Amino acid sequence: MIKQLSVFIENKKGRLAKITGVLADAGIDLIALSIADTTNFGIMRGIVKDPDKAVNILKENGFTASLAEVFVVEVPDEPGGLSNVLQLLDEADVSIEYLYSFVFAQNENALILFRVEDIDGAVAKLKQNGVKLLTADDIY
Repeated sequence: MIKQLSVFIENKKGRLAKITGVLADAGIDLIALSIADTTNFGIMRGIVKDPDKAVNILKENGFTASLAEVFVVEVPDEPGGLSNVLQLLDEADVSIEYLYSFVFAQNENALILFRVEDIDGAVAKLKQNGVKLLTADDIY
């Protein structure tokens, strides 16, 4: 499993810059990033090199931050690569809360991050079917 950082952000000018500045000042590198927003607030989700340190630093600086368990799969970057994984999760009756993709420069495959209700069931089904899951060491 991988730890994902989530930070609630007020929809105000400069808030994202402040968050990323706090992480930068602490020497914490952002590896993947997703931002979703509503009228009044947004949620920044990301993978960082030191998630425990990141959540503590952000809280010390007045941000509401938390960690969640997610998993990352590597799929061929071709038509059907993601579809095959989604079909396996559907067969395992796993509901997906959200997902987003990111890339490593040295990797030709797509990396997809998943947040699901039944993480153990999802991981077991994917492993049984030969889907490559990345570890924290692979990501951090």
